[in-house]
Amino acid sequence: MTRPATPEDVEAICLSLPEVELGISWGDRPTYKVPRGGKGRGFVLYRKPHKTAVDPETGEEYDDLLVIHTPTEADKLGLVAADGPFFTIPHFNGYNAVLVQQSRLGEITVEELREVIEDAWRAVAPKRLVREFDDGDA
Repeated sequence: MTRPATPEDVEAICLSLPEVELGISWGDRPTYKVPRGGKGRGFVLYRKPHKTAVDPETGEEYDDLLVIHTPTEADKLGLVAADGPFFTIPHFNGYNAVLVQQSRLGEITVEELREVIEDAWRAVAPKRLVREFDDGDA
């Protein structure tokens, strides 16, 4: 049985993937990176409130945004076009990533969230690590 995704699932999914650590990027933002250490690349980031992402109804800056890397522009556009919580903003034009409010994660299942996060991980993880993961060795 599938269940709605929660903010806690983000951490569980990210840390279940090989060689992932919670580090810092964009100056001070908690970011899940792969591989561990200085060469890690971010694939899920907790974005601080910013004037570039506001609730269209209230004008308030979103305070619970995640930035999730996408493998390609087509993947990004597919997620945004789907009937779900993912969106983008002009600030992210030319950058392969989607935004999602943590408070809206329940609009998708844990399995759907896992697929989006695994795709993000695959897009930035070293090819060797992805091969090992796919072969069940990681």
